[in-house]
Amino acid sequence: MQTETSIEIQLKDAAQLSEAKWAVLAERVGGAWILHASYHLSRPAQNELMSLMARSSIDAWLCGSLSGGYARSSSIPLDIKLDAKRFFAFPIAGVSQVLLVGADKQTVNAQRVWKLIASLLSSKSVLPDQPFLPDLQSGLASDLPLAVEKILNTYVQSVNCQGAWIAIRRGELLDIQAEWNDASAQNISLLIDSNPILRRVNRSLAEVVITRGQPNWDNLPHGALKPNQIWICLPLIIGQRLIGVVAIWRQKEFSRAEMGQLRELSARVSPSIEVLVTFSEMAAHLRRLGLLNDFVLTVSSAQNLDQIARRMFGLLSRAFNTELIALFLRSGDGHILRDYRMFEGKMNVINVPLSGHSIDPVLKEGRVRRVEDTLKEGFVPIHKGARSLLIVPLKYRGQAIGVLIIENLRAEAFSQYDEHLMVVITSHLAGLIEYTRLREEAEGRARSLGLIHEVVQQVIGLNDKKEVAFISADLVARYFKYELAVILLKDDEGKFSIQGIGGTHTDVVQKALAGGQFIRSEGVTGKVSQTGESILVNDARQDKLHKPIKGWEARSEICVALKDGENILGIIDVESREANAFIGNDLIAMESLAGILASVISSANQYQKLQETIRQLRAIEIELNARMEAQRAAENKLLQAAKLAAVGEMAAGIAHELNNPLTTVIGFSEIVVGELEQTSPHREELEMVLREARRASGVVRRLLDFSRQGERARIRANLNEVVNDVIALTRHLIKTNGVRLHLELDEQLAWASIDPNQMKQVLLNLIHNALQAMPVGGEMFVSTCVAARDDHDWVVMSVKDNGLGINPEDQERVFEPFFTTKGDSGGTGLGLSVTYGIVTDHGGTIEISSEPGKGSTFAVWLPI
Repeated sequence: MQTETSIEIQLKDAAQLSEAKWAVLAERVGGAWILHASYHLSRPAQNELMSLMARSSIDAWLCGSLSGGYARSSSIPLDIKLDAKRFFAFPIAGVSQVLLVGADKQTVNAQRVWKLIASLLSSKSVLPDQPFLPDLQSGLASDLPLAVEKILNTYVQSVNCQGAWIAIRRGELLDIQAEWNDASAQNISLLIDSNPILRRVNRSLAEVVITRGQPNWDNLPHGALKPNQIWICLPLIIGQRLIGVVAIWRQKEFSRAEMGQLRELSARVSPSIEVLVTFSEMAAHLRRLGLLNDFVLTVSSAQNLDQIARRMFGLLSRAFNTELIALFLRSGDGHILRDYRMFEGKMNVINVPLSGHSIDPVLKEGRVRRVEDTLKEGFVPIHKGARSLLIVPLKYRGQAIGVLIIENLRAEAFSQYDEHLMVVITSHLAGLIEYTRLREEAEGRARSLGLIHEVVQQVIGLNDKKEVAFISADLVARYFKYELAVILLKDDEGKFSIQGIGGTHTDVVQKALAGGQFIRSEGVTGKVSQTGESILVNDARQDKLHKPIKGWEARSEICVALKDGENILGIIDVESREANAFIGNDLIAMESLAGILASVISSANQYQKLQETIRQLRAIEIELNARMEAQRAAENKLLQAAKLAAVGEMAAGIAHELNNPLTTVIGFSEIVVGELEQTSPHREELEMVLREARRASGVVRRLLDFSRQGERARIRANLNEVVNDVIALTRHLIKTNGVRLHLELDEQLAWASIDPNQMKQVLLNLIHNALQAMPVGGEMFVSTCVAARDDHDWVVMSVKDNGLGINPEDQERVFEPFFTTKGDSGGTGLGLSVTYGIVTDHGGTIEISSEPGKGSTFAVWLPI
């Protein structure tokens, strides 16, 4: 036998000679194509090719090439990416194998190369002349479908045909075990007596040949064969007993030689099929005997009911070759039925009400029943299409606690031996299930107590009952995996409100409520809030007490009261959209939790009352402190005003005393300087005297300004106009000092009642201070805006610089008269005092924000 490596070398050499892009060796097994060897075809490309060969049209095209024994070619569909425009099929004689070659084209010589390779491969597969006895060492005897398929392939290779199938007899049925180019025939069971053609073959034990147009043409056992012209049915006989049939069809009639060859082949394969069927039945019998041992080893060691069901289903599926299995278990209270079934390879478990269920009468009857054919007996199976079934009740101490149902798509699939075997297994299974259920209930209660402890640990130290409810609802939903958990508390007026809600459907329920009441007086929550008695609803649709919320449909509900003695503090309501989602353990757990939460909430109520008293005392304390602080601020303002008034009076007196002499000095100095020649040695000294006298006069003038702050002429004006006038006067000075000016004026600025001249003086003082704080230049920001503070609207004018800044200890004194930070640079300490006086006289305030080395900001707040 050639290895895959040697075949791949042959494929490579042939592909290079024929200039093909790729090549594979494929075989049809079990109605599907598999690849044995390939050349220059990547794994993704192989998957593309496999998907193409799985198409029914391509499968029939390839089968036709095999049965006809001649090469074919076809274009590759555009949706298949195989790097070639066409692919060529070269059948290998004697086997169900074909060489597939991908190329844009193949010349006659290139096709001869591939036909030569096919002939070399076929020389390794010569049909034997001995009977087709199974090789017990190869495992073929244990795989009846594969062995029958190989036998059918022998028929297909012996004569040219377009389709075929082989059926094995089982009682009064013929089960199609293998097919050739007719996938729809797989696993079909044919009733012998219901078909005149099969009935004739069974009685005569001779082949039947039917041509299109004959009376029995419409009675062919499989309708998909009608487009062909000739159909023959060959019996497989042992003694005088029919053990199976082979059906073959094609367009042209079968010759005498072909018919003789088919009869001889049927006689040779019949003993082999008899041995295969017997061996298969014995293997099935042994597998079922091993079911008891497997039950003890695997099912008995399961830890919970779901695991027991899953393992039991696996054993029964292998033993009876079916996945149509259902297990129904009745709950401890007898109201709920737990339904276990396999769906798409996965265990599906649901809880349904027992009352009115089709299994309820079976449980009450409590007897074993075997249905050989549901169609004949008019029995409705659990699974659609099932033809036979076995119903075995699970009894524990004489009481049926459940039912195990095994079904099969084939009729008469279960024997009396199977029935007795399942009675023994279910008797052990019932005891195991009851023991596991009791253990699960105990473990569930212990787990619930543990989860309750976890919840209590989270809320035991809390003193806010709303926070207790909020956290508890979330933890209950999360720990117990509930879809919805709601905690409602009663206020001092006796009204209930949601204080905590948790679960996976919180948003849905909150949206459904939309301000509505969760408690319905005539519903479950209303009754519990009134009576304090717990309620468990298994199916809301069947319970008149349950009142649904629009937008949220609950099927199960638990509602318990939070009680402190006879006083109802609130309720816990747990809901699920599945019916029978809760059991007795859930109700016990919620009642236990409710008792603990009631104590915590009662303590929280007492604590909150104490806290309310403390809050009131603290509010009084804060109010007293605020009044005291306001009084201190008023005293400080009065003290500052007294200082300013005293300084003002003193300044007025000093100014009057100094103004006249200074005027005389300045006047005579100007006359003398005017009369002196430019070369006079005394001119420089007199100019210095004049300069210092004028400086002293300026100080006197500022003292007079300071003393005359009470004189004012207020008008409603726009502060932006004051800013623009002052900037027009100082723009040149600002520029010559190397300072860049930024104006940020609010165009929608509200008007204020001001003395424009005094406000100009305020701004001039602030700009001069800013310039002096930036001796080497910098940036100045002058802005106006409207701001709200203390429930009033204010006009704010600010001057900001990035100069030297003011030390924190000096910031509290900058508005005091005669205080200056300029040292010997000539500051009088009156500029900011005058500014402060003008602003406060306007009912406003002036604030300073400064940081040494980074600059200062002076903000003037004026009432609108």
